[in-house]
Amino acid sequence: MRILVLNWQDRLDPAAGGAETHLHQIFGRLADRDHRVTLLVSRPRGAPARAELDGMQVHRVGGRYTFNAAAPVYYRRALRDREFDVVVEDLNKVPLFTPLWTRDPLALLVHHLFGATAFQEAAAPVAAASWLLERPLGVVYRGVPTMAVSRSTAQDLVGRGLTEETITVVPNGVEIERLSPGTPAGRFDTPTLLYLGRLKRYKRVDLPIRAVARLREEGMEVRLVIAGTGDQERALRALAAKLGVEDAVELRGYVDEDEKIELFRRAWIHVLTSPKEGWGITNLEAAACGTPTIASDSPGLRDSVVDGETGFLVPHGDVAALARRVRALVADEPLRESLGRKARAFAERFTWDRSAEEMESFLAGVARPA
Repeated sequence: MRILVLNWQDRLDPAAGGAETHLHQIFGRLADRDHRVTLLVSRPRGAPARAELDGMQVHRVGGRYTFNAAAPVYYRRALRDREFDVVVEDLNKVPLFTPLWTRDPLALLVHHLFGATAFQEAAAPVAAASWLLERPLGVVYRGVPTMAVSRSTAQDLVGRGLTEETITVVPNGVEIERLSPGTPAGRFDTPTLLYLGRLKRYKRVDLPIRAVARLREEGMEVRLVIAGTGDQERALRALAAKLGVEDAVELRGYVDEDEKIELFRRAWIHVLTSPKEGWGITNLEAAACGTPTIASDSPGLRDSVVDGETGFLVPHGDVAALARRVRALVADEPLRESLGRKARAFAERFTWDRSAEEMESFLAGVARPA
């Protein structure tokens, strides 16, 4: 198939995240299967306009805030005559409204929608724009074959007016071979929580910091490692200092893949307390390493954590409930080990190869007939 994928970023973009990991894991595999994959993405400062990446031809146009205007212009000028068998809009950030300007067979790929959570991250005008741009989804994309990465996202789309019959759920994968459990003796000596991801306000990394402060006040020795970068780093450091736990909260900054795996293996508990995710891929990465997760009971996260089996879900924003779960899990080594084994077994059901095969089958059903 000749496939055109539209996303705001490729994996080399400094702002790349889980959506870009998914894009390259899936479509890079399709390129390996001799499908001709073209990416149309935004162009960060200093990046070349054209590149080849993971077997895919990359076209970069516009900037972070102008891509939605630049993409249709570039498509009409440089790509429309190629007659792609299928165009995939990888909806990330805000919709591109591709049904209004592409004439090729179209599929929609959705990780998650911000909805009201946009107001927890961006300034009011930007958040309002994001919220408003999501409102017409049910009308503009009605009837477009859609793939969602979780049942939570599929339910969100149905609530916005898309029909259930047009939505296929294909969960994200995980690198099972690289992400594998360590040994019980390899865990940190001190009970250690791990957050690994971008440091953004809507991720609510403040919640595990507050839980650590609460546990320390109750006399429990526990620490938190925060691995990742983002514009909330200074605020999180300030919060730890304000709560008197700067010695128990370590902000590691950026970590490479090897260090990431080491942290997943050595942490006692992985935590993810955002109010909404498409899937929560770090939950599955931690599970692959045999580490249970305590997460908010929120859309996406409840898809990637099986409550009581691979970890626990707590009411979002409830610091007391989060602290109680941490205390109970730290105190019960047999339970932690049991959850870790079940988490690994759960993660083994999700591989990138399987996700790519399901994507290939999905797109074959949408593509222009040979």
